[in-house]
Amino acid sequence: MELQHRQFSLVEPADRHAIDVSIVMPCLNEVQSLPHCIGNAIDALARLRTECGLSGEIVIADNGSADGSQALAAALGARVVPVVRRGYGAALIKGCEAAAGRYILMGDCDGSYDFTEGVAMIAKLDQGFDLCMGSRFKGGIEAGAMPWKNRYIGNPALTGLLNLFFRSGVSDAHCGLRAIRKDAFARLGLTGLGMEFASEMVIKAALLKLRTTEVPATLSPDLREREPHLRPWRDGWRHLRYLFMLSPTWMFGVPGIVAVGAGTLILTIAMLHALGLLGSIPFGESWIVIGALLAVSGHMAALMAVASHLYGVRAGYRLPNSWLIRARGLLTLEGCVIGGLLLMAIAVASMIGVAVHWGAGSFAALRSILPVALAGVAGTIGLQTLFGGFLLAVIGGNEANFVPTANTGPAADVVPVGAHA
Repeated sequence: MELQHRQFSLVEPADRHAIDVSIVMPCLNEVQSLPHCIGNAIDALARLRTECGLSGEIVIADNGSADGSQALAAALGARVVPVVRRGYGAALIKGCEAAAGRYILMGDCDGSYDFTEGVAMIAKLDQGFDLCMGSRFKGGIEAGAMPWKNRYIGNPALTGLLNLFFRSGVSDAHCGLRAIRKDAFARLGLTGLGMEFASEMVIKAALLKLRTTEVPATLSPDLREREPHLRPWRDGWRHLRYLFMLSPTWMFGVPGIVAVGAGTLILTIAMLHALGLLGSIPFGESWIVIGALLAVSGHMAALMAVASHLYGVRAGYRLPNSWLIRARGLLTLEGCVIGGLLLMAIAVASMIGVAVHWGAGSFAALRSILPVALAGVAGTIGLQTLFGGFLLAVIGGNEANFVPTANTGPAADVVPVGAHA
């Protein structure tokens, strides 16, 4: 192809610390599209220098290419960073870590994105934003550039869930063309090795309330003659599971609240009926078992939600929830131990009462399993609270006061994610 014979030159500052923008591309056997992509990136850097007065470099994060991509990229003026761990996310993480610029513009190395559209993204960073996303749904998707199931089902569904869970306010969470400040990238602590990296960046930016915006981006058919690395079903699942892993509220909290509410309602109705305060009820003794199961399962889910949230705070990619801070005086190891032991004592006392009543009735079958079920619920929740308290303390850094004292994230005047999208 004619593109493969064109020669480009990239002029870099003598002092690498003077570089403002690093254009980072993940690469795995992309010798066919590299000339076009690097040439396009150089055009973007020329515009950045002319329009914004910013210097730049091109970083090719090579993921073990066996087609000579490394030598070609170096010959065309790019800096090649070898990445041993395989995966789209692994390549971008290593490439961004090696980037010398204070701003990073990342895009795929297949010719599907126009890096000159990243000039507007870098300008947004220069205005004070931390992350600028490209939006293919606002910019345009050329014919044949995206499979219909990705365009009309996968991307809208995953972006919709991401916005529901994390209120990110972006219209295209999986656009491969995006720009981020180098210091903001470091704060995110990204770990996703595969395609889920795209979701992880948006999610953690939302959790840390980074200043985020978006600009239109165009998606073109890629220049490769082979199948793309993306596998829609596999990578769609990787994105979906990441949404739930990083959302303890929706993974544990909401189901826990629903379960506790339903279980408490069933047991309350059963108690009112047993006390003669309520007439006939639409369920029998078996529902008491279901109510007890829902109550203890919901409590366990709530503990898991708090533990997951505190882990995120401890890991640095989540800000502490305001209600946790307000409840800090109660949510301590001592509070969990005392509360757990108290509930267990109530359960033991109740069981003793049931045993005495049972003996007084010549050990005949009890009229209802409700007293035993309630004692079992109290004892189980007490034990879970006791163990959960120690788990929360461990996650909180082996501190008895495991909830942070205050907001440890950005200043209070930081604009919420999506406010400028």
